Amino acid sequence: MKGTRPEQAVLTRDTDMSKTDETRRVIESMVDGLNDHRIDDIGAFFAEGFRWMGNQGCGTKQGLKAFQDNWQRPFQAAFSDKVCIDEARLYMGEWAAAFGRQEATHTGTFLGIAPTGKRVEIRYMDFWKVEDGKITDNWVNVDFAHVAAQLGVDLFNGQGWEAYDRGEREAPRPETETTASRA
Repeated sequence: MKGTRPEQAVLTRDTDMSKTDETRRVIESMVDGLNDHRIDDIGAFFAEGFRWMGNQGCGTKQGLKAFQDNWQRPFQAAFSDKVCIDEARLYMGEWAAAFGRQEATHTGTFLGIAPTGKRVEIRYMDFWKVEDGKITDNWVNVDFAHVAAQLGVDLFNGQGWEAYDRGEREAPRPETETTASRA
């Protein structure tokens, strides 16, 4: 790398690996709770003041009540019969990560899209920090654009880079591209 290397992995630098089994228990129980559609007692897994940090469109929730009122309830109002399926989970001390999908039926308004009754796949990635038996931080990325596309709405108005993959448009190249950067 040219120049000064930025400090990396600051949040996991001092991970206590002896906490891995406890973290696994908390996360596995929490996912079961989400699949049981628990809202009012989800605090069994999340600290009262935990932070839920989502990508654009999902928002950021400060505290358990904000998570319940501004994520869980609207999500369950838009999608019924949902089940969370983690395709992979990783555990390291106080940290856990997963990616997977939820399968659900679109039975309520979502991003202004009226209910369609369609069964959809909702892809996500989660990163959690567990302290004293509760999740204190949760970084989340939910693929709302993919969900909208399944419901017939293109959030990118035809400008998504999938057009390059399909050969419909040619991908631009940087003017200063070098031979090494094209590899």
